[in-house]
Amino acid sequence: MNQVFSSEGLRELRGAWALLAAAVLGGAAIVAASHWYLEREKRESLTAGQRMREARTRVDAARRERENLQESAEVFRTLVERGLLQSEKRLDMVELLNNLRARHQLSSMDYEISPQRPLTLGGNRAFPTVDVLASRVKLRARGLHEGDLVGFVSDLAESRQGFYPVDRCSLRRLDVLDENAVRPRVEAECTLEWITLKEKRG
Repeated sequence: MNQVFSSEGLRELRGAWALLAAAVLGGAAIVAASHWYLEREKRESLTAGQRMREARTRVDAARRERENLQESAEVFRTLVERGLLQSEKRLDMVELLNNLRARHQLSSMDYEISPQRPLTLGGNRAFPTVDVLASRVKLRARGLHEGDLVGFVSDLAESRQGFYPVDRCSLRRLDVLDENAVRPRVEAECTLEWITLKEKRG
């Protein structure tokens, strides 16, 4: 039987075997290290992606909040300009009605302003910071032409000095015996609400 390796040959190959074992172990270590590095990169990539999404969500939320604040500021500015956040000033209301009467050349005007009361909103809505108050205003006005009365009611409803939504308004022609006489020919009876907001205390 032929002997492939002698003991002397094995001794001479001992260094080569050690080098081969070291190379195998080194290759295995490189593969393991590469796998560990790849897994770490995947984890860091997922974490970075998640942080990026969270940051983008925070930026979008901040942008929406800024836009909401801008809209709220504009609404608040409009309410202040129209006097909704002020207490009722009945003398200002009387002055407004008299100015509109003179502008539209109404021959007569009577009005009645009821006491202020909380306004019931649809669906029993309520606001956490303000109370909505209203005073019902009933008025009767007479003029030579229906256009004068329509203009009067329209200017009152669109006044920048307050908020006066018209509840109802009716026009009727008046009987005039002498067609040539300068007398009122149209009468309007209207009901509207004078709405103000009052800041809640506490």
